[in-house]
Amino acid sequence: MATLRLENGTELTDLAAIGQILAPLNIQLNHWTTGTDPQVQELLACASLNDEQKDQVLQGLDHYFNTLKENQGYTSRDLIVLHPDVPNLETLLAKFEKVHTHADDEVRYIVDGEGVFGFVLPDRSQVELTVQAEEYINVPAGTEHWFYLTPSRRIKAVRYFAGTAGWVPEYTETPIRLPRLTAV
Repeated sequence: MATLRLENGTELTDLAAIGQILAPLNIQLNHWTTGTDPQVQELLACASLNDEQKDQVLQGLDHYFNTLKENQGYTSRDLIVLHPDVPNLETLLAKFEKVHTHADDEVRYIVDGEGVFGFVLPDRSQVELTVQAEEYINVPAGTEHWFYLTPSRRIKAVRYFAGTAGWVPEYTETPIRLPRLTAV
């Protein structure tokens, strides 16, 4: 279940309330089930996946991709699998832990694990949204945001692309004021 944390420490879990706060940024947040296919579910339970297994997961969830292709022009997708044993994980994540924007939308379907998207709202306040399995998020191009993994340090996410050139982070000088989520 998505959780939105405000600067004053308030946490919201109601999707309608979260949607209302994120509305000025035009962020889309939806619940998408991973279904009941036993093969897909078995693969999602694995800590790591090889390329063939990733393709099996993607094919099992391609009804979402087909809809995005038809309605919004997305042309490709991949499955990123991050966990503590991924080589150079910290280096990879460091690229996205600072406030940045992208020239294209950042579209993710979390199929396992969880991560945190931080956002700078139009009034310059900041919020952090923890997204979990079966949640789809579309962060529009030009939105100031950052991303990091929760203390569990694992996530599997389908990434959807209209192209790949616009996905390079363009860093802003905005400092992050929210304390990072830590283990409880």
